[in-house]
Amino acid sequence: MISNQKMNKHLHLLCRLAGIDEPIKTTHYEGNKRIDKVQPKYELIGTHCGRRTFICTALAKGIPPSVVMKWTGHSDYKAMKPYIDIADEVKSEYMKQFDE
Repeated sequence: MISNQKMNKHLHLLCRLAGIDEPIKTTHYEGNKRIDKVQPKYELIGTHCGRRTFICTALAKGIPPSVVMKWTGHSDYKAMKPYIDIADEVKSEYMKQFDE
């Protein structure tokens, strides 16, 4: 069985070869010191990114959260709430098309 770290290394290589290299700026803080870093997008993509994308896409397509929870192994609604909030925002954006 392949480790998560090794899988992410393989994903980085595949994404780099596919040309997913848009520069992405990230910011984090160490104490009160702000650290900005620019990296190619392929370095930030990993298995968890794919998992989040799958969950958000499924919810945005209207698949019930209870079904998605069974697929992903989430045991409680609290863990799914952030994903549901994102899907609700996406649906709201689509509903705005009716206002035009």
